[in-house]
Amino acid sequence: MPQNDTHKRESWLKRGPGDFQLLSFMPLFIVAAYWIRAEAVLFVVSFMFPLLLAFQELLGRNNAHQTAPLSEDMRDPLTGLANRQAARQRLTRFIETERNTGRETATLHIDIDRFRLINERYGMETGDRVLAEIGDRLRSCVRDNDLVARIDGDDFALVLNPIRKADLAIAMTIAERVRAAIDHPFSIDHVTCYLTCSIGICLSGRAPAQDADSILASAGIALDLARREGPNATRSFSPKMRREAQKLHHLSSELEAALENGQIRPFFQPQICTDTGEIAGFEALARWEHPENGLILPGLFLKAVAATGRSDRLGEVILYHSLSALKAWDRAGFRVPCVGVNFSSEELRNPKLVEKIKWEVDRFDVAPSRITIEVLENVVSEHDDDVVTSNIRALAAHGFNIDLDDFGTGHAAIANIRRFAVNRIKIDRSFITHIDSDAEQQAMASAIIRMAESLGIETLAEGVETIAEHGRLAELGCRYIQGFGIARPMPFEDSIAWLTHHREKLAKGAPPVSKAG
Repeated sequence: MPQNDTHKRESWLKRGPGDFQLLSFMPLFIVAAYWIRAEAVLFVVSFMFPLLLAFQELLGRNNAHQTAPLSEDMRDPLTGLANRQAARQRLTRFIETERNTGRETATLHIDIDRFRLINERYGMETGDRVLAEIGDRLRSCVRDNDLVARIDGDDFALVLNPIRKADLAIAMTIAERVRAAIDHPFSIDHVTCYLTCSIGICLSGRAPAQDADSILASAGIALDLARREGPNATRSFSPKMRREAQKLHHLSSELEAALENGQIRPFFQPQICTDTGEIAGFEALARWEHPENGLILPGLFLKAVAATGRSDRLGEVILYHSLSALKAWDRAGFRVPCVGVNFSSEELRNPKLVEKIKWEVDRFDVAPSRITIEVLENVVSEHDDDVVTSNIRALAAHGFNIDLDDFGTGHAAIANIRRFAVNRIKIDRSFITHIDSDAEQQAMASAIIRMAESLGIETLAEGVETIAEHGRLAELGCRYIQGFGIARPMPFEDSIAWLTHHREKLAKGAPPVSKAG
């Protein structure tokens, strides 16, 4: 097909249905004029119709130009697309437009299936260029006044400018256009790769509440369901999903107050040395103590944190409480070497993260080595953003320890472990359960431990529940462990009593790990 014809066809597809509604009345005017034999009417219609079309086109252009250009802090530095914050703001504006005009919008949440394999096979630089091209292809799928955003890593969003009736058929048409664009081979530096994508759709009228957070969260829920169906799937948010979305929306609406009034704080889970049984540190795990619903585990409320863009604020709260705990343990006479604090990919992409963490540590007069930065393995393996790379390197250079969390569940290469100056890898609990009796588990864990030893990196096993598991890990050379067999995560006020009891157990020669249950 000639290039000009293709461009014309794509321009036609990019027009919203509302752009052609005036044209649809033309046959009615002509038939009516013919029926009443009104030549004058035919003349008026023929003369006025081009003017009306031009007027409508002018209105459409004006509407398109109402969108202000994005400022630098609203752009993703890699692709030049809008970022999550810009998507939320634009969607909020679109919703206001809906209230005034009765039009509707829709949001598509797009995840590139198994994108981490591109980074693993071809390198981060190639992955960067593929992401940039994905952004260009997504722009070609929508109109100029629609918004294309890079939400996080290989997650993108399309926020459609409000039209007179945004129905599922229109959204599915755009989704198919997106899938076709991503299906086309990517050729980067003589490398050809093939990708697919999963898509979640939410029409604004179907969301539990008419606000940006609710619509984005609902599109995310639909995307989660699409992922479960396998690669290249599309799901639309439906009333059946409303209950989970409403729960998420209610949590989102209460999140800001919960972060400020102390409902959300860390629970601390101890880590011990397999050689001595001594405390090696604690991991700070975010928990929400809701005044009505009780303890809310992170599996649910962290979705609300991500949907509302509050990851940075959550990180600030957890770090503050962790530093406060270190000072309190010192005053009580307990030697707690460090506290591990988890940082999300969104936080690691904040250019001011290192400065912020260093300022907090200096304010509390705590050595950087007493804070361990815990980074999920998929952040290291998937994120090729220069800000992520420079932040992790800078934190290591300032003396903070770097733990690679949930090791074994992703695709982190050895080169990436060394590139990010990782001090310790945390072996995922899926490799630890029944390690005392399962030969395959022993072989897998042993291979990870030997690899870490060859790189001069420490290992910590997560999810240890029994004395037998503890013993087997010690035999394999894993130096640190944590899990329910040692202690469940506890609020700070319970930690002093636990530390006292643990010290007494060690003095009596009792094992630091109890039986499961």
